[in-house]
Amino acid sequence: MLALSYPPVPALDVGPLTVSMHGLFAGIGFAVGAWLMLREVRRRGFSVEAAGSALTWALVGAILGARLFTVPAHWTEPGYGLDDVFGLTGDYSILGGYAGGIIAGLWRARMVRLSLRPALDMAAPGLAIGAVLGRIGDLLIVEHLGSRTSFFLGYTLKPGYDIAPQHDALECAVEADCFTYHHTALYDLIGAAVLLGVILLLRRGWSGRRYGQLFAVWMAWYGLQRFLIDFARLDAAREGTVADAVMGPFTGSQWGALIVAIGGLALWWYFGRASQTVTREHDVEHGAEATEPAEA
Repeated sequence: MLALSYPPVPALDVGPLTVSMHGLFAGIGFAVGAWLMLREVRRRGFSVEAAGSALTWALVGAILGARLFTVPAHWTEPGYGLDDVFGLTGDYSILGGYAGGIIAGLWRARMVRLSLRPALDMAAPGLAIGAVLGRIGDLLIVEHLGSRTSFFLGYTLKPGYDIAPQHDALECAVEADCFTYHHTALYDLIGAAVLLGVILLLRRGWSGRRYGQLFAVWMAWYGLQRFLIDFARLDAAREGTVADAVMGPFTGSQWGALIVAIGGLALWWYFGRASQTVTREHDVEHGAEATEPAEA
């Protein structure tokens, strides 16, 4: 059967240091996303200093959100208590990281008088590329496997492969006990890469775009994408072979993603009615410099 298979790379030894691939690529994703945003901030004449300050707060918010936004999905589990909520070990959520980072970044942007709707739009490509690069770490450590499959983009385990700890129950010692599973991190990476391309095209070619709508496109698309992809993990979550909590007909992640998608559609409609069209003149009204912007 045609499928992907490769030895996991859980960590990289650099001298006396051991670097987690998951953490490394999450950090790279944030750094590249921040660079993309600051590049657009500079091009359009907004305050780079204010945007940099907002991004610093967003980084802290993303780390906290990635951990704390997993709590609702586990709160009713027997034995789940405050130690689990505030401990460093446990589940981390990419949607929670996005939520925490956006909330903290917007809070700081408001404090430093960076106009919020242009800031959201300028952040949209960075949010998309953050998922692309962050998921590379998940691929290297082989995390977020789903149900068994014969799909050619699935991941086939081999005897002795040491995959991410959440999948210890799937590890196998002999070929007869090894199977192929949905590689949902890869699916998410591919979808996020397509989304990045769409956002970049819309940013240049959507003449009637209103402030905030580019961010709303990212939010609606990525939420719907995660909702659909996680159907590939639903059966495994019900069987207990992956750590996702099941809440009624969906996983906890699916409920969160559905809320994000609906919120994105609502924002797209709201910004379409309540925001100005994106123009150079309106950028100046939102706080950009009156001089001609720098070349991209």
